[in-house]
Amino acid sequence: MRKWGFLLLASVLLVAPLASCRDRSAQIGQNTGTNTAEGKSQQGSSRIDTIVSRGKLICGVSGELPGFSFVDEKGKYSGMDVDVCRAVAAAIFDDPEKVEYRKLNAKDRFTVLQAGEIDILSRNTTFTASRDSTTGLEFAPVIFYDSQGIMVKKDSGIKSLKDFAGKSICVQTGTSTEQNLSDQMRKLGVKYTPVVFEDVNTTFATYQEGRCQGITADRSQLVSKRTTLPNSENNEILPVVMSKEPLAPAVKSGDPKWADAVRWIIFATIEAEDLGINSANVDQTAASTTDPNVKRLLGTEGDLGKGLGLPNDFAARAVKKVGNYGEMYDRNLGPKSTLKLDRGQNKLWKDGGLLYSPPFR
Repeated sequence: MRKWGFLLLASVLLVAPLASCRDRSAQIGQNTGTNTAEGKSQQGSSRIDTIVSRGKLICGVSGELPGFSFVDEKGKYSGMDVDVCRAVAAAIFDDPEKVEYRKLNAKDRFTVLQAGEIDILSRNTTFTASRDSTTGLEFAPVIFYDSQGIMVKKDSGIKSLKDFAGKSICVQTGTSTEQNLSDQMRKLGVKYTPVVFEDVNTTFATYQEGRCQGITADRSQLVSKRTTLPNSENNEILPVVMSKEPLAPAVKSGDPKWADAVRWIIFATIEAEDLGINSANVDQTAASTTDPNVKRLLGTEGDLGKGLGLPNDFAARAVKKVGNYGEMYDRNLGPKSTLKLDRGQNKLWKDGGLLYSPPFR
C-alpha cells in the first residue's frame, strides 16, 4: 500500500506541473493571439493608406523662410523643405502638386504632427536625441547639414560672443537655438539678456529695430532672412559656430511603413544624384541602362517599391517631377537661387560632403 501510495503521490506531483504548464501555455497563446490581433489592427492601416485614399499629402512647413519654405503673394510655396514634400507626393501620386501646405511656427510644429493634423513635418527642424526619443517623432534622412550662428549690425563693434556681455540677443522660442545660446554663454561665463519671441518674423523685426544687439539662428536661416531685411548689406554673420544643426523632415512615430516610405523617397533623390540621374535624363536612363544599381533604383528590376508600399517606379517619379538632391539644392539654396549658399558639407560623400544613401538592393 505504501508503494502504491507513493506512486500515486508521485503521479500527482508530476501531472500537476504539466497541467499548470499547459494552462500557462494556453494563456500565453491566448495573450499572443490577442496581441497579434491588436498588432494587426494597429499596423494593418498605415498613414500612407490614408494619404492615398485622401488623394493628397498634408505637409507642415514654415512658409516664412526663403530657400527652405516660403509662400509668395500668389500663394505659391517654394524651397528645399517644400521640394521634399513635392518629391513625396510625386512618388506616391506621380504628381508633385498634390500637396496641401500648413504653415506652422516652431512652438506648435511637434504638437500638430503628434495630433495627426499633418502627414509630414518638413520645416527646417534639427534632428536631436530628445526629439527622436521623447517627442513622438521619427526622423527622415538629413537634407541639410547646418550650424548655429549669430548676426549683428556691421557698425555694432561686436566681433565675438564675449562682446555680448551686458547686451541682448533676439532668439526664437521653441527651438534648439534657444538652448544652444544659453549653453554657449554659460560656458563662456557671459551674462546677456535673451529677447524671446514665438514668431520668426517678430524676432527678426525686433532685431532690425535695434531692440537687441544680435540675433541667433541656424546660419542658413540668418542668410535667408537677411535678404528680407531693409539695408541687408548692413548686417553681418559672425564667424561663430555654436552648434551642429542637422535639419531633417519628420513623421509621427509608430508607423514604420510610412516612415520607411518617406525615408527611402528622400534617399532616392540623393542616390539619383550619386548615379548621375536627373530630371532631364531619367526616362532615357530607365529605358537604356544595364547597370543593376540603376535598374533597381528606377524600378525596372526588382520590387523595392512594393516592399515600401510604393509604386515600383517611385524614385523615377520623384526625380522626373522634382529632381535629384543636387537639382533641388541648386534652385533653392545654391547658384540658381538668391541665397547662393555653397554646398559645403551638403555635397555628396564622393565630393567631400556628408550626403550618402544606403544601397538600393
